[in-house]
Amino acid sequence: MMDEEPELVVSRLSKEFTRDGITVSVEIYRLAEQSEWTLEVVTEDKDSIIWDDPFETDQAAFDEFLRAVEEEGLASLIDPEGGETLH
Repeated sequence: MMDEEPELVVSRLSKEFTRDGITVSVEIYRLAEQSEWTLEVVTEDKDSIIWDDPFETDQAAFDEFLRAVEEEGLASLIDPEGGETLH
């Protein structure tokens, strides 16, 4: 018997985001049977940054992404060698 893929609920707040010539995909999702949301940022090179802690709402996840971009800049957020991680 094959294992079924878990059903994902994708937030309406998931979207492409561009700042300073850098475009990423902001992906906010949760498992259908869970209430907490996951925040993932995927670069054009398909590198993925996933926040360790879940969020109570999809809006809280998106707000955290925007906060991180404003405080640290998108380039340092996605640069794996750019110092401290934000998540």
